[in-house]
Amino acid sequence: MSENKITTEVNMQEQINEINRKLDLVLEEVYAQKQSRETMTDLVDDLSIVGKDVFQTTVQRLDKEGVELDADTLASIGIRLLANLENINNMLEMMESMNDFVKDVSPIAHQVGLTAIEKVNELDQKGYIDFFKEMAKVGDNIITHFTLEDVRELADKIVPILEMVKEITQPDMLESVHNAVVVYKNLETDNIPEYSIWKVLREMNSPEMKKGMGFMMSFLKNLTAQQLKPKD
Repeated sequence: MSENKITTEVNMQEQINEINRKLDLVLEEVYAQKQSRETMTDLVDDLSIVGKDVFQTTVQRLDKEGVELDADTLASIGIRLLANLENINNMLEMMESMNDFVKDVSPIAHQVGLTAIEKVNELDQKGYIDFFKEMAKVGDNIITHFTLEDVRELADKIVPILEMVKEITQPDMLESVHNAVVVYKNLETDNIPEYSIWKVLREMNSPEMKKGMGFMMSFLKNLTAQQLKPKD
């Protein structure tokens, strides 16, 4: 047998083996598809049995409850559901997004809640809570003591009152009030000396009394001039 003939037979055998391998693959695929079809058929049969059973049970329950189903209404609902599949899908996506948002925000909200609790506890330790409770009592006393008409009058007079407070809180005025308080505080009210007319006359000649009398006269004079000034 020649060498060319041997080579040709080997090639033919290889081609036959390749054809057989491909046929085996095709047969395996056909068999797999057959099994898949059989499985699908069995599934459809099972679902059909289950569906019929569920349908019959539902019909019996509805009949027992006295509920009548309108075929046209059911068909209309089915058509509307099919027509709004995109909207339903968008709604489901929105719900999924909200669920993801809640999952992301939950740790932050938890931490914010802990921080708020710690801050409230800190304020309570410092006495702020009790302070505001007492301030609420002050507010209750004000509300029960003053009438609504009093509040209206206060609203009309609030500007002059604030102007007066502004003038009183000027540095020179505060210093004068402070000096008066210090003098009164240091004054021995339990051991005040008695003054006769002659002693009063002698004291009036002292520089302090003369300056004090000048202050009182200037104060009364300016006060009277202010009262006599024509109002706007």
